[in-house]
Amino acid sequence: MRQLIVTAIAGFALGGITTGVILAPHAQPAPQGPDAAGGPPGGFMHHGPRMRVGMDGPGGPGGPDGWWGHHEHWREAHRMAMFRKFALIRRADDRKLTPPDVQKIAEAFLLWNGNHTWKVMNVKPAGDAIAFDLGASDGTVIASFTMDPKTGHIDRTG
Repeated sequence: MRQLIVTAIAGFALGGITTGVILAPHAQPAPQGPDAAGGPPGGFMHHGPRMRVGMDGPGGPGGPDGWWGHHEHWREAHRMAMFRKFALIRRADDRKLTPPDVQKIAEAFLLWNGNHTWKVMNVKPAGDAIAFDLGASDGTVIASFTMDPKTGHIDRTG
């Protein structure tokens, strides 16, 4: 019986070593330090320290080496890939939005999020902003917003 257990343990160890040897060439290489632009490894854009109070820090869950740090790098890499796809479109400093533009943007937002039942209503200038409501198909107002015609920033007003 003891010989059977020793043989099983040796077999598992040998199998683990073999698996490691086979998979080692496919492992992700370790980062090699800052990239040519002086940023962190991998070419990710870094917008300053992401240190927060608590367990964050090198190796902590929210630090650059923790699980949340890796998640942030993944999201940022995919966001940058999306921006590269639309590289021909440059965001203007002053967007000069009009009420029909705001209506199109709000309708596109609803469609982008799969909402085919709500509609954009009551689009009109409101001081330095453009006000609009999101409502149900029967005309009931669900929420009210304003959009800055220069920046496109949206604020919920009701």
